[in-house]
Amino acid sequence: MTPDAPATDTSSALPYLQTAVLAMPMARTLSLRFVHAAPGAVTLEMPILDAFCFRPGQLQATAVYALGDFAAVAAAGSLLPPGWANATVDGTVKLFAPARGACLRARGRVVDAGRLLSICAADLWAVDTSGNETLCAAWLGTARNLEPRPHPGQETM
Repeated sequence: MTPDAPATDTSSALPYLQTAVLAMPMARTLSLRFVHAAPGAVTLEMPILDAFCFRPGQLQATAVYALGDFAAVAAAGSLLPPGWANATVDGTVKLFAPARGACLRARGRVVDAGRLLSICAADLWAVDTSGNETLCAAWLGTARNLEPRPHPGQETM
C-alpha cells in the first residue's frame, strides 16, 4: 500500500466484500463465485455458459472483461476500511488465447492502493474439466475509492 492509502483492518471486511460483490445483479447473472479472498488478492470463477459464448464453448470478450473487472476491483476493495466502497473508473483487457473449457478463473490483485484511486489487475485463466489452466487474458484498470456517505440528517464535521 502507498503512504496515502486509507489505514484499514481488512479482516472483518472480507465477508462483507464477498456479500457485496455477489449481491450485484451482474455477478449473479454471470454465476460468479469466490474461490479465495485475502487483503489485496481475490480469485473468482465463472462457468463457461453457452449464453456468454460467441461460438460453442468459447467465451465472448465481454464476459472475459467482466470477470477481470470484478476480480481486480474486488481485490482493491479488499483493502478498504469497513463502510467504504469502490467502483471501476476504467479498464482494459488484452486477450491472447481462447477462453474455453469448464470455467474461467480470474486472479485479481492490487498494483497500487491509494486513498482516492487504486490501480488493480487480474490474470484470467481458462480451466478445463481436468483443472488444467491456460492463461487467456489480462485485465488492468483503475478503481475509485468511495468514502461512506453520512445518512440524511447526520452532521458532518
